[in-house]
Amino acid sequence: MPWNFEQVAGPFDFTEGPAWDGEAIFFTDIPTSRILRYNPQNGETSVFRTGTNEANGLMFDKNGQLYACEGGDGVTFPKEGQNYTTDGRRMVRYEKDGSTTVIVDQFEGQRLNSPNDLAFDALGRMWFTDPRYGNKSDDLELGHQSVYRADPQTDGTWDLHRITYDTTKPNGLLISKDMKTLYVAQSAYAADEATELRAYAINDDGIASAYQILHNFHPYRGVDGMVFDTEGNIVATAGCHEGGPGPMIYVFAPSGRVLDTHPMPFLPSNCTFGDADLQSLYVTAGGRLWRAHTERKGSLVYPN
Repeated sequence: MPWNFEQVAGPFDFTEGPAWDGEAIFFTDIPTSRILRYNPQNGETSVFRTGTNEANGLMFDKNGQLYACEGGDGVTFPKEGQNYTTDGRRMVRYEKDGSTTVIVDQFEGQRLNSPNDLAFDALGRMWFTDPRYGNKSDDLELGHQSVYRADPQTDGTWDLHRITYDTTKPNGLLISKDMKTLYVAQSAYAADEATELRAYAINDDGIASAYQILHNFHPYRGVDGMVFDTEGNIVATAGCHEGGPGPMIYVFAPSGRVLDTHPMPFLPSNCTFGDADLQSLYVTAGGRLWRAHTERKGSLVYPN
């Protein structure tokens, strides 16, 4: 059955990172460093937070706390009569009192590239990708673009581990419920680099080993963001107008088999399930927020 997408918010500049909290969809407008909140009960969109260092991916943990990938280099804005500067390129938690807690911003003493997307596992560990897109590459301190896992410690700190050693542009990611498989969108757009949906086997020590290529998109645009349904299938945003089947929502079985596809009028950047039944798919695309009611049901860390 085709999914009929309706525009519910926008247009804005560049939308990303939709996350459902049980009542509303939160999503980012990256160039303006804002998080917006769409309320499906009244159809209104409001500004939830500003000064987010070009935040990209968003995710609620099992306790309903909002985390973000702040991929920008930092912003300066007026505060109490002075210019207040924040450092970007970090993983953060937005506290309910309005403050920001930095989870990690360095690996082995070097600044992160541009955190992009994140996922939580059953143990509350945070997995995230750290690519660098665009022309901003002359200030990179790390010599790699990898997937990481941050483990929460009892003292409130997080222990950071590098997970992949063979990714060049990791984008969206998911971790299976049994924590044995890490799905990663390797989405480099250079002619000599891979554009693949990968499934990494996770060892008992939590580090990735060999991977399988579930789908090869090369030379066209691959997966950007993705979310699980309750059957463990991967609902993903991918495709472009320049070639291939075009902008699309794909549904992949864990084996990589394409179960169905749903065309989009704009390049879809990310998606999540929402509404009371978790059967509405919300998609950020073309600077807008879209919604389609589906026969599938989302599987979220929060709410579940």
